[in-house]
Amino acid sequence: MARVVVVGAGVSGLTAAWQLAQDLPAGDEVEVLEAAAHVGGVLQRRDVGGLTVDVGAESVLARRPEATGLAAELGLDLVHPATTRASLATEDGLRPLPAGTVMGVPRTADSVRGLLAAADVDRVRDEPSHPAAPLEHDVSVARYVADRVGPAVVDRLVEPLLGGVYAGHAAQLSLRATVPALWAHARRGGSLLAGLGPAPAPSTAPVFAGLAGGLARLPLVLAERLRARGVAVRTGTPVTRLERTPTGWLVDGTPADAVVLAVPAPVAARLLAAAVPAAAAELREVVTAGVVIAALAVPAGQLAGLAGSGVLVPPVVGAAQGLRAKALTLSGNKWDWVGRQSRDLAVLRVSLGRAGEGEALEADDADVVRWAAEDAGRLLGRPLRPVDHAVVRWADGLPQYAVGHVDRVARLRAAVAATGRLAVCGSVLDGVGVPACVAAARRAAAEVTAQLAGRPGAEAGAVTARG
Repeated sequence: MARVVVVGAGVSGLTAAWQLAQDLPAGDEVEVLEAAAHVGGVLQRRDVGGLTVDVGAESVLARRPEATGLAAELGLDLVHPATTRASLATEDGLRPLPAGTVMGVPRTADSVRGLLAAADVDRVRDEPSHPAAPLEHDVSVARYVADRVGPAVVDRLVEPLLGGVYAGHAAQLSLRATVPALWAHARRGGSLLAGLGPAPAPSTAPVFAGLAGGLARLPLVLAERLRARGVAVRTGTPVTRLERTPTGWLVDGTPADAVVLAVPAPVAARLLAAAVPAAAAELREVVTAGVVIAALAVPAGQLAGLAGSGVLVPPVVGAAQGLRAKALTLSGNKWDWVGRQSRDLAVLRVSLGRAGEGEALEADDADVVRWAAEDAGRLLGRPLRPVDHAVVRWADGLPQYAVGHVDRVARLRAAVAATGRLAVCGSVLDGVGVPACVAAARRAAAEVTAQLAGRPGAEAGAVTARG
C-alpha cells in the first residue's frame, strides 16, 4: 500500500489529489497538507455588505476543456458573464476596448483609430509592408510587439491586458510563454497583421465561465468530495522539510512513497533546496508579483447607469494621472449571480499592484480602501462612498514568466523526474489560469501514478537526486 502526500490545497493540489484518488490502486492513501487555515489558494470569496464576491480569479476560459471538464465531473453548473465589454482608461476618459485583439494587438489600424495618435495608427497600418524574419529565440512581449506595430500598442493596449492576467510588465514577460498565439506568428516571420487576419466571425459560444456563488466554490467542492472518498485534507498544516529516502520521502519526518508539490515557487524552492537542488535553483529564479484586491460595497445608486464589465488602466495613464488601480470590475454588471443578491448595494472590485510594486501590499486596509474608492471614483466619473469592504493580499500570487520560461520549466521538470516519486504542479509551470493549473495537476498525478507502478526503481532516483 502506497502513501502519496500532496503539499498545497489550492486548485492545483486538490485536482492532483482528485486524480490520484481515482487512478491509484485501492488501498493506496492520498493526503493533502495545506499551510493556510482554508483550502483554495488564490481562489477565495468574501462577504461584503452581505454580498458574496470572488476576491481571486473569478472566471475560466470556457474554450479550454480542463476547468470546465473538472466542474462537470463535480456536478457543478457553469454560468457565463452577462457582459465582457470592458473600457480602457485614457487621458481623455474611458474608451471601449477594441474587439478582436490578440492580447491587445489589433488586427487592423482602423480598430485603434481614436484610441492611438494618428502617427501610431499609421504605424499599425504600415506593418504588413515591413515583414519580419522568423524569430529563432524567445523575446519579451514588448520587444516583439513594439517592433511590429509600435510602442504605443504596447503601452496602451498590451500592458493593461497582460497586467490583468499576470500583474507583470510586457518588457519582462516571455512572448513564448504568455502569448503563444503571437509566438507562433513570430516563429513563422512575415507580417503579424497578415498572419492574424480578420477577426473571427461572431460566435455564440461563451469565452469565459464561472460558478454561481463564486469560482471559489470549485476548490471547496473538490475538498468536500475528496474527504467523502477518504482523502485527508488537512489545513493549518505547513510542510517545512522534504527528505529523499531510498524508498520515497520523509515529509516533516513522516514517510511517504511519493510527493506532489503544488505550492508557490518560493515555497517549492525552499522545500526542494536539499533534495533536488537543480529544481530549487530553477524555481528561485522565478519572480512573483503581489496583487491586492479591494472589494467595495457601495449604495447601488452610485453605480447606476454604468454599462460594461469594468475598466483597464494602462500603466502610462495610471502614472500620468496618479492612479494606483490597475483595473476595476463592476461585479454586478459582469455576473448576474452577484447583481441579484441585492437591490440596495452593488459591489466593485479594484485591483492594485504589479510586479515590483509593494506599496499596496504593505499598506494598511484603510489606505487601500481609500485609494481604491478614490481611483474608482475618478475612473467612473462619480464619487463612491463604500459602506463595507474586504481587502485581500496575494503576496506571491502570480509568477512572472520571464524570457526563457518555457525552457526553465523543461529543466525543472527534468530535474524533478530524475529524482523519482516526485511531481510538481501549479501556476509556475504552464499558465496562471485555472485551466492550465488543472492540466498541470492531472499531469503531475499521472506521473506519480506511473512512477509508483514501477516501485522497485526508486533507489536509482535517489542516487540521481544526490548527484
